[in-house]
Amino acid sequence: MPKPKKRGSNPQRGAGGQPRNVQPFSDEDASIETMSHCSGFSDPASFTEDGPEVDEEATQEDLEYKLKGFIDLTLDKSAKTRQAALENLKSAFSSKILYEFIMERRMTLTDSIERCIKKGKSDEQCAAAGLACLLCVQMGSGIESEEIFKTLGPVLKKIVCDGTASIQARQACATCLGICCFIVTDDITELYSTMECLENIFTKAYQRDRDTNGVSSTHNTVLHISALLAWTLLLTICPMNEVKKKIEMHLHKLPSLLSCDDLNMRIAAGETLALLFELARETDADFFYEDMELLTEKLRALATDGNKHRAKVDKRKQRSVFRDVLRAVEERDFPTEMVKFGPERMYIDCWVKKQTYDTFKEILGSGMQYHLQSNDFLRNVFELGPPVMLDAATLKTMKIPRFERHLYNSAAFKARTKARSKCRDKRADVGEFF
Repeated sequence: MPKPKKRGSNPQRGAGGQPRNVQPFSDEDASIETMSHCSGFSDPASFTEDGPEVDEEATQEDLEYKLKGFIDLTLDKSAKTRQAALENLKSAFSSKILYEFIMERRMTLTDSIERCIKKGKSDEQCAAAGLACLLCVQMGSGIESEEIFKTLGPVLKKIVCDGTASIQARQACATCLGICCFIVTDDITELYSTMECLENIFTKAYQRDRDTNGVSSTHNTVLHISALLAWTLLLTICPMNEVKKKIEMHLHKLPSLLSCDDLNMRIAAGETLALLFELARETDADFFYEDMELLTEKLRALATDGNKHRAKVDKRKQRSVFRDVLRAVEERDFPTEMVKFGPERMYIDCWVKKQTYDTFKEILGSGMQYHLQSNDFLRNVFELGPPVMLDAATLKTMKIPRFERHLYNSAAFKARTKARSKCRDKRADVGEFF
């Protein structure tokens, strides 16, 4: 009688049951054509003096070969193999423009994502939802992206509204639903339908507040935060008459979420309030809010919060955010931020722009700067114009010698150390002692 096979003897798996045929998307792959914000294309200073020449065509072929393998593995029987393949595709899509490659395989990718969201477990659903976001970012707005959203939209809504699904999966699908709708939807009916789906989720936090003196965080809080932020993103592209309706509906209810004991919920509610005030004043220069005094008292308390039961890091983060929110509500002011990517600069000068930038930064991670340089859709969203094309000679003239970079970094490090030491000595953050 033949001996039974031992568990884990699958030839496709190595030690510990890990898939052998899934090679992670490495930094070497990501360096092709400078895919991240710290790459040679986006940062001229990163060019070395005498770098070896790379056969870009051969390297690109090798990359595409790996990506084809990952796409095939999204249909594997093993959940771990599928999830690893999804994560590797996410790494590639977030760090490189692959429009032509994806265009040829968009339906295969869409079918794989749909299958993983429908049949996968929590982690696999989260990875598939993240990949769906990146797929739409790569494709931009157009007929092809609309086809993708028509397939995935109903599936995402079903998971978001499914109380039996894991909170992490519902959270990822809520974010994905908002981002994909923002990118591809020209149909105003679909936009309103998606916003209503998200409203049905985060407004449940209002209902809890009616039963208690404050809003206590629950295991659903992360879902409410994601739904609120996705809804806020979609509000920025609504017609003004719809914006007015939403402001009237939510502006008096959102301040209740400032009392939630979850830091991220307080911050999400505060930034949403600042954005609503900004939109309200754009539609009506004489906009008046009845409970302004009560609201500013709440915001000021959060901006100067020194409760000892909260972590110092949380208090610093909260105070920093709510100082800006208070200025926006009281003084109609916004602290302009500058984002550098390669030779270009972008100024974030309003809450609408900040909300949009933060959303895409969250899904693209370190690839945000590269996509700002090269992604036509994102450049159109932030009104950056067509991509700036720089030849090798121009990039070489922009190069900073290695020794100068070393001197600059050393000086910056010393200055930063002195500034931090001074703050520690004087205990500059006096809010800690109130």
